[in-house]
Amino acid sequence: MKTVFLAAGVLGALGLAGLTFASSVAEEALWKQARQYYRPLRAPEVPTQGPRAVQVKLGRMLFHDPRLSRSGVISCNTCHNLATYGTDNLPTSLGHGFVPGPRNSPTVFNAALHSRQFWDGRARDVEEQALGPILNPKEMAMPASEQVIERIASIPEYVALFKQAFPDQKNPVNYRNIGVAIGAFERLLLTPSRFDKYLEGDRKALTAREKRGLKLFLDTGCAACHSGVAVGGMVFQKFVKPGEDPERADVGRYAVTQNPKDRHVFKAYSLRNIARTYPYLHDGSVWDLGEVVRIMATVQHNRSLPSDQVADIVAFLNSLTGEIPAVARELPVLPPSRLNTPRPSLE
Repeated sequence: MKTVFLAAGVLGALGLAGLTFASSVAEEALWKQARQYYRPLRAPEVPTQGPRAVQVKLGRMLFHDPRLSRSGVISCNTCHNLATYGTDNLPTSLGHGFVPGPRNSPTVFNAALHSRQFWDGRARDVEEQALGPILNPKEMAMPASEQVIERIASIPEYVALFKQAFPDQKNPVNYRNIGVAIGAFERLLLTPSRFDKYLEGDRKALTAREKRGLKLFLDTGCAACHSGVAVGGMVFQKFVKPGEDPERADVGRYAVTQNPKDRHVFKAYSLRNIARTYPYLHDGSVWDLGEVVRIMATVQHNRSLPSDQVADIVAFLNSLTGEIPAVARELPVLPPSRLNTPRPSLE
C-alpha cells in the first residue's frame, strides 16, 4: 500500500511539473510570436542644447499657438489635445466657424512612427502634416502661408527663436520651418507602455488576461495591419462599415491618388493609447472599443468573436496605454502680439 501511495505521489509531482513546463513553453512561444511582429518602443532622448533643442521649444510653442489660425482661436492642440492623449475625443473636430470636419482627428502621439500621415496618407511625415491644417479652409483656415508668416514675423520673440533654431539660414522665419519646428516637437511624443516592457522580456508586465488577449489578437490576424513599433500606422486597408452604402461612404485614399484600387482605403492607425483615443474609425462613429474589435474581426477577417474573447482583446489593447511624456506636459508661455501683428478674423 505504501508503494502505491509513493507511486501516486511521484506521478502527481511529475504531472504538476509537466503542467508548469507546458505553461512556460506556451509563455515563451507567445513572447516569440509577439516579437515576430513587434519591437519595443523606447522613450526618445530629448535634446537640451543646440539648434535642435530650440526647434523643439519653438515647435511646442507653435503647436499651442492659436495665432496660426485665421480666427486666432484654433491651435494644433485644439484638435490634438496633449492632455487627452493627443485627441479632442470628438467624432470629428470643429474647424473654422465651428464647422465639423469630415474625419476624426487621430492622436499625434507616436504619429512620427507612421509611414505616412492623415487617414488618406496625403502627407509624407509629421513636418508636412503640421502645415496642412493651417491652410485648410475647414480647419485653421489661414488664407495663405504668407499671412501666417506675417503674423509670426511681427513677434520679436518668435523671430529670435527662429534664428536660434535655424542658424544657418538667411531667412529662417518661413512656412517650411514652422512645420520643421512642430515636427521636431512631435517626434518626441512617444509613449512606451507595459507592452514594451513585456517585449523586452518582463513576462510579468502583462496580466494573464492581457496575454490571452494578445494571443487572440495575433491568432485572429490583427497584426497583419497593426504591427511594427507603433502597433499600426504602416499600411493602408480597404474598409467600409457594416451596413454602410459604398456609394455614400468616404472614398478615403482615392481622393489623393485617383486610383480606383484606393477607393475606401484608409490607414490602419496605431493602436497605442487606443483606450484613450475614442471615438473610433475615420468618422469617429463608434465609441466602444469592444465594438470596434467586433467590427474589425467581422469586416477584415470574417470572424464573429464571442464576448469573452472580445473582452480579452480589449484587455490587451489597454496594455498599450503609455504615460504622456514630460515634454508634452510642459505648457509653454506664448509671446504677446504686437501692435503691428495682424488681427484675427472670424469671417
